Amino acid sequence: MAMAGQVSLTDVNDGSPTGVPKIDCDSKSSNAEDQTTAQKVHVNSASEHTGEKRYKCDRCDFSAAWKSSFDRHIATHTGDKPYMCGECGYRAVLMSTLSRHMRIHTGEKPYKCDQCDYSATQKPSLDKHIAENHTGEKPYKCDQCDFSAMQKSHIDYHIATKHTGEKPYMCGECGYRTVLKYTLSTHMKIHTGEKPFKCDQCDFSAIQKPHIDYHKATKHIGEKPYMCSECGYRTVQKSKLSRHMKTHTGEKPYKCDQCDYSAARKSTLDNHMAARHTGEKS
Repeated sequence: MAMAGQVSLTDVNDGSPTGVPKIDCDSKSSNAEDQTTAQKVHVNSASEHTGEKRYKCDRCDFSAAWKSSFDRHIATHTGDKPYMCGECGYRAVLMSTLSRHMRIHTGEKPYKCDQCDYSATQKPSLDKHIAENHTGEKPYKCDQCDFSAMQKSHIDYHIATKHTGEKPYMCGECGYRTVLKYTLSTHMKIHTGEKPFKCDQCDFSAIQKPHIDYHKATKHIGEKPYMCSECGYRTVQKSKLSRHMKTHTGEKPYKCDQCDYSAARKSTLDNHMAARHTGEKS
């Protein structure tokens, strides 16, 4: 039996089928509310280590080990986003998501590269920078082929597009499906009309930051920092230079699964599929 001032998961979960380890800890909480909080902390910690998913959705078969993940999921059913940005009206399910969003407005970039003067608003962006510019490391490996990637999202996308064909994230408004949760979040802004990225030189706004960067470069600055070493072609966006380089390498990574056609760009393959196989026009 737990003494006063102690919280015991034995008291909370004894005899339950959860399999959560029974953990005793000293707590300085002296009231029931603090004790309940301490209990939740321990249960969540145990769930993280055991892989147990205690939080079950009563609308579908989703389950999660952490309440924050569960809250994000529930919002896909309810549409509830209680945290709002006072600058642009952006809304979020979690306070932590809103805090990250606010860096767009404040310009804060707390993640610093220790090898150059690059900084980023989010750690994944810094990790990507270091891998691309300093280490060249690709720690994420495909278990079905020899493909490797710098980011987990790239592996997820590769597996879904090249091996499984799975698109688990679906738009409740129009049925659009996608491989990545981030892509769905971006897509949803088409329906909400949200354009959180604002040009500081005119009233233009956009759904994504690259659109703002492109707008400023073409309409205000005229700068084209990315140049092809083969022919001198210059462009505003790194992604456009990557696509351009395929004209020199002859690379055509997008393959038709119904004939031997291949293309340098996915949009070109989509057009081929519509014209030659499905009869649909994109």
